[in-house]
Amino acid sequence: MPQKTKLVLENGTIFNGFVFGKIGETVGEVCFNTGMTGYQEILTDPSYCRQIVTMTAPHIGNYGINDEDVESHKIQVAGFVIKEESPITSNWRSKSSISDYLKREKIVGIQGIDTRSLTSHLRDNGAMNGIISTTDMDIESLNEKLNSSNDMTGLDLAKEVSCEKKYLWNEKHKGKHKVAAIDFGVKYNILRLLEDHDCNVTVFPAATSATEIFDFQPDGVFLSNGPGDPAAVKYGIRTVRDILGKIPIFGICLGHQILAIALGAKTYKLKFGHRGINHPVKNLKTNEIEITSQNHGFAVDITSLPKNVISTHINLNDSTSEGIECKELSAFSVQYHPESSPGPHDSRYLFNYFIQLMKDAKKN
Repeated sequence: MPQKTKLVLENGTIFNGFVFGKIGETVGEVCFNTGMTGYQEILTDPSYCRQIVTMTAPHIGNYGINDEDVESHKIQVAGFVIKEESPITSNWRSKSSISDYLKREKIVGIQGIDTRSLTSHLRDNGAMNGIISTTDMDIESLNEKLNSSNDMTGLDLAKEVSCEKKYLWNEKHKGKHKVAAIDFGVKYNILRLLEDHDCNVTVFPAATSATEIFDFQPDGVFLSNGPGDPAAVKYGIRTVRDILGKIPIFGICLGHQILAIALGAKTYKLKFGHRGINHPVKNLKTNEIEITSQNHGFAVDITSLPKNVISTHINLNDSTSEGIECKELSAFSVQYHPESSPGPHDSRYLFNYFIQLMKDAKKN
């Protein structure tokens, strides 16, 4: 008989299931992802730091775990919630099952609960902290632990997932465009795509100063995705503010939010966030619709954008900000993930746009 496990939410809601992964206990903000595939990329995405991720698809683990589909050097989620693990893995690249992967990486999870009921609850009540426990079944004790946990608002988590010192992404690659990527929790596929677009990428820690960036003399600066509250990443905002107008800038996800704040806009926390691989976004320049991969719990307040900053993309589900640009300062960003992984490739033209900005800057 599988070991009984509980998921308790901060509003008192309880879900009973069975152990999935490591024996133990974990606390984090409970959120949900609607993607039917891509669980390995989701598990290793640094933007999920301190979050307990719920997959809405009923079967997880169908194609196992491989060595290639990772977005960082380890699992980043605080916990993992699924309806049912597939007992059979069917893929020629598979090296292990997802449950063995979680055990190896010491991640606590729960399976056997109604994940769609949990998702509906989070949609109605908002993302909230929760605790998964395989060892403590006392509700009063679990609530005490939950009450001492931090809310995501005001949390600077970029430093937790950023590199400690700068490094060259691929020492063998000699690209035409010298790019400084500031790592707030960067996904590997972003770095791969920058390399594919003939960039020579050096990754810098989140707390890197503008002076250090100027000394490096890059052709462009990339601001990465990452976890936590963008308004709390004050050092990053300060660096971007000092760089603006001097070097072309491209931001994704948290990088989008940090750029917006540096330009004078404000951000706010969404009720339950956007996490999935089929979110429709409208490109306001072309009026075309892009199907996008998304993972964020905060958003830029469109109404707070300065006059010299335009909104370039909006979410068609809730009209929230999905992209901005300040042409006079050669800076642009998107909230969603054009690098996908997992997800569609509709928006990879944005990397070409970054290349063009760097080329134009060289001419001037």
